[in-house]
Amino acid sequence: MKLKEKLSAMKQESIATKPPELIGPLLQETENLVKSGIADKALKAGDALPEFILPDVQGNMVSSKVLLEKGPLAISFYRGVW
Repeated sequence: MKLKEKLSAMKQESIATKPPELIGPLLQETENLVKSGIADKALKAGDALPEFILPDVQGNMVSSKVLLEKGPLAISFYRGVW
């Protein structure tokens, strides 16, 4: 199964397990984001990531520039508990 097919199956499973009153607004907002063209402004594979400063898991501010001076950098985004 290809990634796109897996993601579609996951989406359908998620929709099937949520109350209908939640699904409508979620799907509408997804459509609004697509129509807004925001994805066209997103970085693409191979693009250079701009320098940034973000908090680490302990809340300390960390610079991508400083980290890259030490070697390759991997970034993981955690959306929180919700």
